[in-house]
Amino acid sequence: MNSVHPPETVRAYLAELRRALKGAPAGLISDALADTEDHLNNEIAHNPEIPESEILATVIDTYGTPQEIAEEYRDMEATIGGPFPKSEDVPERRYGFFNVVSDPRTYGALLYMLLSLVTGIFYFTWTVTGISLTIGFAILIIGIPFALLFIGSIRVLAHIEGRIVEGLLGVRMPRRLPPATQADETLWARIKDGLTDSRTWSSMFYFLLKLPLGIAYFVIAVTGLSVSLGVTAACLYSLFTNDAGHIHIDELPWLEHLLHTAPGLILFAFIGVLLFFFVLHIARGIGWLHGRIAEVLLVRL
Repeated sequence: MNSVHPPETVRAYLAELRRALKGAPAGLISDALADTEDHLNNEIAHNPEIPESEILATVIDTYGTPQEIAEEYRDMEATIGGPFPKSEDVPERRYGFFNVVSDPRTYGALLYMLLSLVTGIFYFTWTVTGISLTIGFAILIIGIPFALLFIGSIRVLAHIEGRIVEGLLGVRMPRRLPPATQADETLWARIKDGLTDSRTWSSMFYFLLKLPLGIAYFVIAVTGLSVSLGVTAACLYSLFTNDAGHIHIDELPWLEHLLHTAPGLILFAFIGVLLFFFVLHIARGIGWLHGRIAEVLLVRL
């Protein structure tokens, strides 16, 4: 339903658009707000002699009301395919313990866990170094441009990380950078915008948090896969070659004896397979949880 009183300012228009998109993915809302803000600011910049309220009235007639724009973005989102099939495109099935192997999100999350150590080290190093140099250069003439450069790099890295999260974890993240500052805005105003933008600080916190999370994800993935696949492969090799002489467990002689028998090898091979599926469930759960963390800390609304 259209507003009784059409918005007369850009901020009011964006506020109505945000309300109209309530319940949509945060990444979609961010893109819609950024696109609309760019369009409205361009209209105002090209018509400086016309009052903002009159420009908004013209824009509503040609571009549409916030409710109409929200509906267009919802329809467009429904037609664009993401990295994973939408729930309505997937035939209904019963989820069980072993069905995790057919979920593409599982392997995306597993790959993300393996990459997190590298990205976590880079993000942490970049953020800590940037903050330290910004503080150190604050008393010098190069402090202001360096601060702007660092804030801009944080926004770019947050966007890149968002694309990785969407590509591997399937969480809808912004597909465009936030609107740039106005060309006629002073350096102090740009720094103020960057420092007062909560997403600047939440993105930095995300990058600092990514290192311990990346270490934990990498250890869980590598250890889980190594143990589960190693146990299964070793037991199958011993079973088919009838050679268990390489298995030595001095602390648990009964277990070593069990692993020198065919039933024992079959049992532990089955345990290894179960452990592998358990690791896949952990990976899928971590992928879902980290997607929520990234959505909260990286998406600018």
